[in-house]
Amino acid sequence: MERTTNNVLVTGGAGFIGSNLVGALLDSKGVGKVRVLDNLSTGHWHNIEEWKDNSNFEFLEGDIRDYETCLKACQDIDVVSHQAALGSVPRSINDPLTTNEVNILGTLNVFTAAKESGVDRVVYAASSSTYGDHPGLPKVEDQIGNPLSPYAVTKLVNEQYASVFQRVYGFDTIGLRYFNIFGPKQDPNGAYAAVIPLFVKAALSNEAPFINGDGLTSRDFTFVDNAVQANIKALFTTERQALNQVYNVACNQRTTLLDLWNALKNVSGIDIEPIHKEERKGDVKHSLADISKIRTLLGYEPTVLVEEGIVKVYEWYKEQSERVTTE
Repeated sequence: MERTTNNVLVTGGAGFIGSNLVGALLDSKGVGKVRVLDNLSTGHWHNIEEWKDNSNFEFLEGDIRDYETCLKACQDIDVVSHQAALGSVPRSINDPLTTNEVNILGTLNVFTAAKESGVDRVVYAASSSTYGDHPGLPKVEDQIGNPLSPYAVTKLVNEQYASVFQRVYGFDTIGLRYFNIFGPKQDPNGAYAAVIPLFVKAALSNEAPFINGDGLTSRDFTFVDNAVQANIKALFTTERQALNQVYNVACNQRTTLLDLWNALKNVSGIDIEPIHKEERKGDVKHSLADISKIRTLLGYEPTVLVEEGIVKVYEWYKEQSERVTTE
């Protein structure tokens, strides 16, 4: 780290990835204050409540769509991890206007406020959806296709804004293209819940899960600890050549939806077959990341692969379920 201590802003810090990152930052050497900006629309106070009495933790309730709020959040901050976004391809198809407002206007507000406040750099959550209809596997950072959803458009625009901010203002950013991150604190409820928490919820309830399509759709599922590692390395790298880049954050492992369910069957001991539904609009059939760039420039290495991650996340949700039952 360039400084003895760094004050960090995490936008969307009450969300799934954000709250896991906040916990790791508070435990990290060289980190001073950790401030969370979140409007609690998709994030939850219970994800960060454990740190409310930590003298290095601050919470600011607010919306990234408001520029003055972003300015306030960036005061006395050295680096920003911008996790706030409206995720979900189906949500963006159903409501492209709100997805555009949050993901594009909100990100532009964060970039601008950070630049105006003297922040050193912004690390932002990009997305594997940016690869769109490009058929190549594994996905390599400089080879993308056409976006297949409004969500993918917003994430591509974020990358373009980051590039412009570096060229026009000399402002440093790093984009992290997440590949299907999963883990503790991921919300299993709601219309746009991700597949793994939905599968775990079904397993814990001894119910059949729904699978969109034939179940052979594959993803590079990535346990959240790996995303946290990528963020911390990106926030604090002192290598200039590592800045103003986009990186895949994944494990270079393909897992089908049927593989996922079978793994959960093994962990939970249940024997139920899934119910198949129509494939979703805007979904890519297969996804696999090349992670050689992030390995080389940031020193990233996946520490938890999908099989171990499934066990960890099942045990975490089981513990939460048992806790609720006994309360």
